Amino acid sequence: MFDIAAYLDRIGLAEAPAPSVEGLGRLQRAHRRAIPFENLDIPLGYGISLEPDAIFAKLVTRRRGGYCFEQNSLYGAALTTLGFTSRPLLARVWLGAEGVPPRTHTLNLVTIDGEAWIADAGFGGSYVPPMRLVGGAETETDDGARHRLHFDPDHGWTLERRGRYDLTDGRGPDSAEWYTQCSFSTEEVAPIDLELSNHWTATRPNTRFTTRCIVSLAPPGGFLALTDRTLTISGNGTERIDIDGPAQWRTLLENAFGITLTAEEVARLPLF
Repeated sequence: MFDIAAYLDRIGLAEAPAPSVEGLGRLQRAHRRAIPFENLDIPLGYGISLEPDAIFAKLVTRRRGGYCFEQNSLYGAALTTLGFTSRPLLARVWLGAEGVPPRTHTLNLVTIDGEAWIADAGFGGSYVPPMRLVGGAETETDDGARHRLHFDPDHGWTLERRGRYDLTDGRGPDSAEWYTQCSFSTEEVAPIDLELSNHWTATRPNTRFTTRCIVSLAPPGGFLALTDRTLTISGNGTERIDIDGPAQWRTLLENAFGITLTAEEVARLPLF
């Protein structure tokens, strides 16, 4: 059984939202503002489990974060428990890609009153709002960024963003033009498909998730991004802190993201 009370407490909601469009938005904003995106269990050598109990214990009980396969699995379970109709999708992330990227991202497809919506609480590069899945849909988030959807005959549904570069994890282009974040199809995704994509993402050598230490959070109107030894704090302005050593890194991790690692764990990370 999914402990919805513990989940809502983790994301700071006093009551369960209704299974409506407004409720979907409230839940996703609260989730992304409270639970950090992070990949630290990969460089720590713990691996990434997609067992529901393991995800809940990590992200809710132990108050850690996780990356998309963990985040959107937890979010999807909460949606189902709250009465939403939800299922996972797989996506390609185009930021920094050379050629066609693999399907290394997952998000949720939610049906409300017969209409399909995408709901993604696990995109680490910026905040992505829930959007109705229809060509030409466009919306603005509280950080001033705009998002839009269109259907591409080669790669399926495509989500684009236009907004401040510093309100991302640094992978968006430094321009005011639209750029592609991800593309996806709505075909059924089986649990083994998620296992396969998660395994590739967590283990393939020389990728972003197996060579870097990544943490992010999307507070109202801003963005926090920790990439290796640099913490970027964005809002009305942008501040970058270059971290000098493991003690400072551990302190900033806890103060900025609420993640507590032991000194021994931080020493094992490929940072200093």
